[in-house]
Amino acid sequence: MSPSDAQANLVEIDVEKPVWDQFFTVAPLVLIGTNDEEGGFDLAPKHMVTPMGWQNYFGFVCSPSHTTCRNITSRKTFTVSYPKSSQLVHSSLAASPRSTQGDKPVLELFETFPASQIEGSFIKDAYLFFECRHFKTVTGFGENCLITGEIVAAYVDRKFHRVSEYDDQELIHESPLFAYLSPGRFATIEKSNSFPFPLGMKK
Repeated sequence: MSPSDAQANLVEIDVEKPVWDQFFTVAPLVLIGTNDEEGGFDLAPKHMVTPMGWQNYFGFVCSPSHTTCRNITSRKTFTVSYPKSSQLVHSSLAASPRSTQGDKPVLELFETFPASQIEGSFIKDAYLFFECRHFKTVTGFGENCLITGEIVAAYVDRKFHRVSEYDDQELIHESPLFAYLSPGRFATIEKSNSFPFPLGMKK
């Protein structure tokens, strides 16, 4: 394919407005748990999430106006729960708007259990859990900010745990992963292939 042929297949996207609704991308979906000043629990779904390097740091995009950001600024801790595909409805309900009194009654439907190293709680029956101490918040991304934390404790469901004697493909097939296809769709990942890394590649 010549350069001109390749360019003929491209559609220019208007960058005068956010580009993200004009194509699909694959992302994790997590539930961020925080506590308010009175110790009340809050839960919010986030998909703009990522490891912050190869060490034990985690980050996600939020808005300074959101309860999640305010709680982390105040309490300096947060939890991360990675839901299973069977928890789609729970993940959706966590995005429910607050009432005029500022609370989120739907959270009463969630079964949770407490973190061990920090103040916080997890959603029950997820497959991966992080306890995080707030590291730093970086502002200036338009109306958004990047919140980062240091992972001080982590837990994984035994069925999702990678161990040397078990084939990775079989693990994913038997314990599918839940992915968010932004904007507004989801998928269950049950099949994968080994990535063809070049010989000698290092992290």
